Amino acid sequence: MTTSEAEAVSAPSPLLTRRGPLVARLRDLALVPAIIAVAIVGFIVNPVFLTSDNIVNVLQSMSEISIVVLAETIVLITGKMDLSLESTFGLAPGLAAWLIVDPAVTHGLGVHALPAALAVPVVLLVGALVGAFNGLLIVRFGLNGFVVTLGMLIVLRGLLTGISGGKTFFALPESMRYLGSAIWLGVPASVWTSLVLFAVGIVVLGYTRPGRALYAIGGNVDAARAAGIRTDRILWLTLIVASMLAALAGLLISGRLAAVPAAQGSGAIFQVFAAAVIGGVSLNGGKGTIFGAFTGVLLLFMIINVLTLAGVPAQWTNFLNGAVILVALVVSRVTGGKAQT
Repeated sequence: MTTSEAEAVSAPSPLLTRRGPLVARLRDLALVPAIIAVAIVGFIVNPVFLTSDNIVNVLQSMSEISIVVLAETIVLITGKMDLSLESTFGLAPGLAAWLIVDPAVTHGLGVHALPAALAVPVVLLVGALVGAFNGLLIVRFGLNGFVVTLGMLIVLRGLLTGISGGKTFFALPESMRYLGSAIWLGVPASVWTSLVLFAVGIVVLGYTRPGRALYAIGGNVDAARAAGIRTDRILWLTLIVASMLAALAGLLISGRLAAVPAAQGSGAIFQVFAAAVIGGVSLNGGKGTIFGAFTGVLLLFMIINVLTLAGVPAQWTNFLNGAVILVALVVSRVTGGKAQT
């Protein structure tokens, strides 16, 4: 056998080289038939379901949580998990409101309330600090990410309850209300914000080197490190970006409600994981796409909307979220053939 013949035999088939991306694209579209089916069922249950007003309502109701899903997705792809996003979702706008809402209160810090113009920077800064602290414990000290972020979830929830006295912050400044209440081109600004962030996420993770690095780290962190990827730095930045996204999502819902409840975000992590898992994001890391996560959260909120129109009590929402996670895990196990640890 000549050298050229040997190379021809050993070279991968063009069909095989194209199979990976093709399968990934098909997996991204896996929930589209389910979304269409739910839309049909929703129309049968109540014709209002497919009206423009209701569609916008679904998109707005999911816009804030979808950004947290985006945040959790990029963390899960690296093989980590951040439970504290739920509490950052409430604490970031809550702390900003605590520092800004009442100019006559010093909050025991020896300084007067901050100018309203600093509300958004404070919200994002709180998110960045929470993510940086998570990164310090997880990356620098090598602690278990699940336990660390579970502890942070409890700490941040307690901090929000403490500074608010268990009450709701009202009379938010315009700077905190704008993004959550503004209408752009007939559609809520929060919807546009969510769509733009998902579009950016799709581009970054699908077509840039840092995005590919996230998948490499989630697939095999040791191999990624051996390949020259600065795994610790990327993991740290990922946790910071994720927390900032959760903080922004909290700002959006606070603006829509014109208030920050002491329990804001409580239980949201269940919906976040349900949407991510049903969207094909692996809990083992290295698998999943931003588009898949978006279809997951869209399908979840469409189902919730159909149940609402059908008169099903909202108390069944947590049952639905848990059932979705279990079903998605079983389907992933059957189709993927790999045990989940």
